Amino acid sequence: MDLDLSAVEPFRAEVRAWLRAHVPAAALPSLETEAGFAAHRAWERELYAARLSVVSWPREYGGRAATPLEWLVFEEEYHAAGAPARVGQNGVNLLAPTLFRHGTPEQLARVLPPMASGAEIWAQAWSEPEAGSDLASLRATATRTGGGWLLNGQKTWSSRAAFADRGFGPFRADPESRRHHGLIYLMFALDADGVTRRPIGRLDGKPAFAELFFDDVFVPDRDVIGRPGEGWRVAMSTTGNERGLTLRSPGRFLAAADRLVKLWRSCGDPADTALRDRVADAWIRARAYRLKGFETISRGEDVGAAASVNKIFWSELDVALHETALDLLGPDGELDGEWLEGYVFSLAGPIYAGTNEIQRDIVAERVLGLPRAGRS
Repeated sequence: MDLDLSAVEPFRAEVRAWLRAHVPAAALPSLETEAGFAAHRAWERELYAARLSVVSWPREYGGRAATPLEWLVFEEEYHAAGAPARVGQNGVNLLAPTLFRHGTPEQLARVLPPMASGAEIWAQAWSEPEAGSDLASLRATATRTGGGWLLNGQKTWSSRAAFADRGFGPFRADPESRRHHGLIYLMFALDADGVTRRPIGRLDGKPAFAELFFDDVFVPDRDVIGRPGEGWRVAMSTTGNERGLTLRSPGRFLAAADRLVKLWRSCGDPADTALRDRVADAWIRARAYRLKGFETISRGEDVGAAASVNKIFWSELDVALHETALDLLGPDGELDGEWLEGYVFSLAGPIYAGTNEIQRDIVAERVLGLPRAGRS
């Protein structure tokens, strides 16, 4: 693994300079509100105009054809600059890689440019009332009809669905099928006839998610990703990105760990060596994840089930990092909006993208080759 970063320093300098000149001086409103969603969409347009919204994509879709190393560098600079959260991340980080692997040329040309510019924001519609971490038990159906499919059923905890334009997710195309078989992976408009969305408020009341109800919603054949019946294979392509580097890049945690060190220097008690060691541990783990990112891209291959190792690592690091910050702040932590909100969000990390309990099973069985629980 070559850790000589000199070749990407000009790109780093360009990104850093642009962010210094364009990152809003005041934080944008929460993207979990209607006004904040619109403000973040406008920021996506600004990034797109500078060809910085999707740097790793081919140029014909709005990217720069950046190398994986350049993408990691971009992410480091983006988070270090305190730039706004990416409201389009479900599309850019989850759906787009799935399309690059399983989509048609027509789908790429039609779907990717408006995704990159923020003209279309995507919701991830996977979970159902009886299918959360056990996604294979999903019941929402897609029934064949002339020129397409009719969707019926319900999705819940659909990320970004309160204000997004379109959604994507798996449905059961064969009513007689069970578990991983007979699924289809579809894209659909959230304003289509027959779609009802019901926002789900967080503890703070902001609608970070929504329930989606489908009543004979027509989806044309052109919005099927991959082949009908192979939806599980397509979905697993998405989960590899969700659990790996794409959704949670090392840059996110490097920036947070640096902020934690600054917090320690400003209010830490030198006599509290236990808390000092927790700060140091978070800083070290963030940099270990960075090195793991370099190792991952150096292999240039699909990480597959090993993505679950990443997911466990970054989600538990996120919780520990924010817990340490709040312990440093003491009672004042309840008044610090940034660290407190980050902590509340971090608690979801071990749950979304597949609970860490499930991820440990995947690591044990598919990475380490251990027998399934209950089997000798």
